[in-house]
Order: sequence, then structure tokens, then C-alpha cells
Amino acid sequence: MGVLVCFHAHPDDEVFTTGGVMRLAADAGHRVVLVVATDGAAGEHPSGLLAAGESLADRRMRELERSAEALGVARLVPLGYPDSGMAGTPENTNPEAFANVDVDEAATRLAAIIEFERADSVTIYDAHGGYGHPDHIQVHNVGVRAAEATGHDAVYESAMNRDHLRRLLAANPEVTGEAQPPDLDTFGLPESELTTEVDVTGTIAAKVAAMRAHESQIGDFGPMLGMTEDQLRAAFGIEWFRRRGAAPGLQETSLRL
Repeated sequence: MGVLVCFHAHPDDEVFTTGGVMRLAADAGHRVVLVVATDGAAGEHPSGLLAAGESLADRRMRELERSAEALGVARLVPLGYPDSGMAGTPENTNPEAFANVDVDEAATRLAAIIEFERADSVTIYDAHGGYGHPDHIQVHNVGVRAAEATGHDAVYESAMNRDHLRRLLAANPEVTGEAQPPDLDTFGLPESELTTEVDVTGTIAAKVAAMRAHESQIGDFGPMLGMTEDQLRAAFGIEWFRRRGAAPGLQETSLRL
């Protein structure tokens, strides 16, 4: 049995880029550990969603637990740092927010989990955090430092395939409609830099169940939940990674477990 540790910034981040590999690993009998850095309390949510006395952080933790169950997670570890919010927001100035904490301190906590679990593979984000979110960038920094401290050599940076997204949007211009598409010059990584391409089409039902679990984030997931199964497979049926230290070029079809 192998052990996969996936490190993410916020509740719901686990679904898009590693939900499939987590479910595949669990179905194959491997142990899946999900580590989430922040409480997600700076996220937007629909008006009237929270019950009396319920905080957004509490709500998002319960949603994360349901998502983790759908994705086959054996152990969920919330680190509990305050959500940093986007750059320029008031939350981003909080000295205790994840983006502002000491990298070594956070890395020590993550390294302890990696060592206790005897992880075979660890996933983090690329240096830009996918799209520049401060907490995502900090996941990269902390993850790299923890890997260095433990001597771990199977560290995968999860990333959207920028060229695949370009092809997808060109073939389906109605997807964005009048909405502003992401800046594809900075979003994710170019295909030439990726090393690992995992077919997760068989896990689409689990990924959709995980999306539905995050009810507070329906603004993010709503458009995806309206997609047909073929559209979901095209958009989320492959998960990409760059294995740190490996030569560029797609050469792997699975993580090391």
C-alpha cells in the first residue's frame, strides 16, 4: 500500500486538480491524506446560507469533510491557518494569515505529517500557485521546504495545463460567453513544462459529488455542475503535474505509489 499526501490551500481546492488522483489512489487500496492549510473564512458565499450562530469557517470545514469522504480520503488534516484572501484585501494584511506565517514553522508541521505517514508522493502547487493566490503560492513555498527537510523526492506540483485550456476554450467559445476568460499567459503551466498526465475520467462522478459538497462555493462550482458528462470529462478528466527534479516533457501517467 502506498501513501499519497495532497497539500492544498483552502477547502474546495482539493477537487479540481487532485480530486481524481485521490479517488484513483483510494480505489487502488492506497492511503490518501489531505492536508488543508486554511479555514477558508475569506471566501464568498451565498447570502442566507449560514445557520444562526454558524461561522463560514465551521461551514466550510463540514463541507470539506463531505468532499474528502467522496474522494476517498483516509485522513483529513486541517492546519487551521486564517484564510489570507486575495492580494489587496483586508484579510491579506493579517499577520497570522497563512500567506504571512513563517515558512519554516508551517513546513515543520507539514514535514511531520509527511514523515509520520511515510508518504510515497506529495502534491503541492507550482510556484505561481496556479493563478497567483497568496495562499496557493505559500502552499508551494511550504511544500518545497517540507520536502527538503524530509528528503522527499516524489513531489508533484499540480497545475492546470495552459495549452489544453486554450484548446478547450477555442473549441467551446460558448463556455465563457461574455465572461472574462483567465489570463492564459500566467494561468497554470505550459504543456512543455509538465511531466505527468493522469487520466481520471473514471472518477468524474466522485469529483462532481465533491463539488456538490461545497455548497458555500456554488459560485465557483455552479457552472461546472451544469455541464454534460462529456463536457465534464473534457474539462476535468485529466489531471496534470510537474514532478520536481524531473526533466520536462510528459513521461508519466500516474503518481508514484
